[in-house]
Amino acid sequence: MPLTQADDIARLLNETRTIALVGISDRPDRPSFTVMKTLQDHGYRVLPVNPQIAGEHVHGEFVWASLADIGVPIDLVDIFRNSDAAGAAVDDAIAAGAKAVWMQLAVVDHAAAQRAEAAGLKVVMDRCPAIEIRRLGLSPVEA
Repeated sequence: MPLTQADDIARLLNETRTIALVGISDRPDRPSFTVMKTLQDHGYRVLPVNPQIAGEHVHGEFVWASLADIGVPIDLVDIFRNSDAAGAAVDDAIAAGAKAVWMQLAVVDHAAAQRAEAAGLKVVMDRCPAIEIRRLGLSPVEA
């Protein structure tokens, strides 16, 4: 079951330090762009992933082509892809050894969620971490 209880979501966000954001955009009008900045401002290291802009920088971070390319431990993979593409991102998160996957607002893939949970990952679906941080009144994390 994806995490839905406030305490469980708060615990996940408080335990997280490194977030890979799949589907980052370099356009300031896109939600992924503003969510990345919000997460950085809250103290997280956010590693952007988008093969179309790989090698560029967003909010001071190098953009990776894939999760497999990152090469550092990932606590949480935040998925800014449509529901049809979310499953592949979840499978990549499992392969990369992430501890959790977070499917953004309106991103729902129950089969992918089940695969992630079977692999031992925590799952949040159809929510935004930036909204949850504000809603739960979480303090910034320390590196």
